[in-house]
Amino acid sequence: MKISTEIASAAKIVGEERAVQYIAEAGFDAWDFSMFAMCKYDWEKRALFENNHPLASSNYLAFARKLKQIGLDNGIVCNQSHAPFPSAVREIRSYFKRAIECTAEAGGKICIIHPENNKSAQENAEMYFELLPFAKEHGVKIATENMWNWDDSKDESSFAACATSESFVEHIDAVNDEFFVACLDIGHAEMRGSGSGDAEMIRALGSRLQALHIHDNDKWHDSHQIPFSMSIDFNAVVRALQDIDYQGYFTLEADRYLHDFNEENVFEGIKNLAASAKKLADMFKK
Repeated sequence: MKISTEIASAAKIVGEERAVQYIAEAGFDAWDFSMFAMCKYDWEKRALFENNHPLASSNYLAFARKLKQIGLDNGIVCNQSHAPFPSAVREIRSYFKRAIECTAEAGGKICIIHPENNKSAQENAEMYFELLPFAKEHGVKIATENMWNWDDSKDESSFAACATSESFVEHIDAVNDEFFVACLDIGHAEMRGSGSGDAEMIRALGSRLQALHIHDNDKWHDSHQIPFSMSIDFNAVVRALQDIDYQGYFTLEADRYLHDFNEENVFEGIKNLAASAKKLADMFKK
């Protein structure tokens, strides 16, 4: 079982190039191409920030090629990517084809594109139908992900697209294409008030499940912490993945874990992440 992790959290500290290098040196087999810098969103103002990142420039493919080569020079590949979000913002949706292009250029096989939280499976399918011909041309599968909303009155998460097993399967079946698959966010699935729980969702998705976002939480908040640090039962997660003969990577999305690290010690944090992913992989093999 091969292991991977997102690069966004490390890139905030040392940039994408060194992030890929550090991820390789820490012992990961692959890197997850986070593309949130492609179009930076101000959640308070509900507008895009000014942006001079290479992914937002006309040289975005050259940047993706550069990261790919850094990975290859250090013995790892790009296994998947994450497009910008939220998908409900029209300006962000205009970057989805660019995200697919960058995925292909970096060597990734799956691009995670969020559904719109408050749309039905049939409504979200229309967005994916528009993107699938382009994705197929580039040899990239699109994965949808289980989402959540927040209910302030109950102080807990509430239903959103793909949050339950039924909704997730409905979304996949509404598109019904081999290039459209599931990425299960392990933390989202365990949030009180919305998720159906990892084990149930894994078994319900079966072969539709081809990518993961692995992190830990208190089964209440979306903490995105390192596995084995909080409340999720990873023994149950691994058993369910074994039951469906999961064939994908174990990809971490514990992007808040590195929040308190700095340039001097971030490599130690990445090694800790790799150790947690290796522990999961060893559990799966046993």
